Amino acid sequence: MSDFLRAWWGSSPHRDLLSGLVVAFAMIPEAIAFSGIAGVDPRVGLFGAFLLSVTLAVVGGRTAMITSATGSTALLMTGLVQQGNAFADGLGLQYLLAAGILTGLLQIAWGYLRLAHQMRFVPQPVMAGFVNALAILIVLAQLPQLGLAWFHPGQLVVTPSQLPAVWGLMLLTLAIIYLLPRLTKAVPSALVAILISTGLSIRLGLEIPTVASLGTLPAGLPRLGLPQVPFNLETLGVILPTALAISLVGLMETFLSQDILDDLTDSTSSKNAEARGQGLGNIVSSLFGGMAGCALVGQSVMNVGYGARTRLSTLTSGVALLTMILLASRWVNQIPMATLVGLMVMIAINTANWGSLHGIRRIPKSDTAVMVLTVVVSVLTHNLAVGLLSGVALAGILFSRKVAKVIEVSSELIDPNHRLYRVQGQLFFVSSIYFRQGFELHERPARVTIDMAGAHIWDQSGVTALDQVIRRLKLGGSTVEVLHLNRESTDLFDRIGMAKEAGGRGGSIASAH
Repeated sequence: MSDFLRAWWGSSPHRDLLSGLVVAFAMIPEAIAFSGIAGVDPRVGLFGAFLLSVTLAVVGGRTAMITSATGSTALLMTGLVQQGNAFADGLGLQYLLAAGILTGLLQIAWGYLRLAHQMRFVPQPVMAGFVNALAILIVLAQLPQLGLAWFHPGQLVVTPSQLPAVWGLMLLTLAIIYLLPRLTKAVPSALVAILISTGLSIRLGLEIPTVASLGTLPAGLPRLGLPQVPFNLETLGVILPTALAISLVGLMETFLSQDILDDLTDSTSSKNAEARGQGLGNIVSSLFGGMAGCALVGQSVMNVGYGARTRLSTLTSGVALLTMILLASRWVNQIPMATLVGLMVMIAINTANWGSLHGIRRIPKSDTAVMVLTVVVSVLTHNLAVGLLSGVALAGILFSRKVAKVIEVSSELIDPNHRLYRVQGQLFFVSSIYFRQGFELHERPARVTIDMAGAHIWDQSGVTALDQVIRRLKLGGSTVEVLHLNRESTDLFDRIGMAKEAGGRGGSIASAH
């Protein structure tokens, strides 16, 4: 019971209540803006923010973390929504909800399969590229709202006559967000920017796109229902790529947020439990008409910064968000989209890993290449999951090349008829070429000894490389002896090796390529 009360109530419940309320104000415009990125009505993002917050407050693995609709997941939904709407008007949302359910199921599976342990092998340059690509994609998604057709031809939503007002409000929003904290931090500067710019737009009667242009806000509580799509393999083929991408990218951002909060609060939390909680939250959200999401880095840090430590703050943020929407929907409808664009630009600036750019001259070139590839592939494909996998693949290749060069073959002529080779390092598919190059195969001493005391054979390529060296030496007339293979290498060679000198089973040896 004491653990339950500590997780929900803590020592300062008033801080969690107030922090959750402040975070709710910040979540409203973001959920609406992310809905616009995904191409659905604002209510979809708002319902998602409410349902994810409430669900994760109960089943999440990390207390005081804020989960909602996010830019990283919304960017992955755009293509699916467009594809569905091309089939039939309104079908894009139904495909999105179906993908959200599948995303949840995948994340629950990842949790039980302990995917979090595998995420530890994602290198820092890939993580830096991931957040930098996310920042760029968030900015690019705002361009149509600013009258720019780059990357989004045919999607402009403002007319030339509206551009001065749109750009003016956007710049005003950014100015307030960044300058107000120099005067006071008593209230969130983003909230003040929304109030001032919306009031100015109403006062001046500006004819510019507003939240109402995106669609209708919710007028009641979300309702339970299944997505109206055929439950067959064809539908699965449509939604699976998006669901898989969202499940991986969502967990990546969630685990990143979790690490940051663990450091800030000097505590530990279960990533696998959080993965299962995220999955359940996305299923609940999709069944009630909300979009899938993940943890929000900025809002989670904001929540903890205001003193939140328990699940009460997460619950408060969701309940307060829906309450304000239901009571103030008329006012929220009048928020200019230019204001939300300014807010999204601020989020992009805060999301980017500026340290990775400032130190680009100091970090190894291989790390820079991994980060750049992750960014470029993510931006060109508009898919963070593809960029993430590309970065991990390149990092693995570059690391393998570095490890390959640590193998060393030295030789010593014991007498005119006896040469001794000593092998130090790891013998596997990448290092095998350097291993073979270390032997003088054209020399023909009567006796050759290969001392493997300082080496380890890891795979079939390593076994084949040793087999090939022994075969070439024997063809030259030498008697070959292999010494000091460790137990693991001997067991591997016993299973798949050929040369009896190293413990193989005998027979023909594959020729070198």
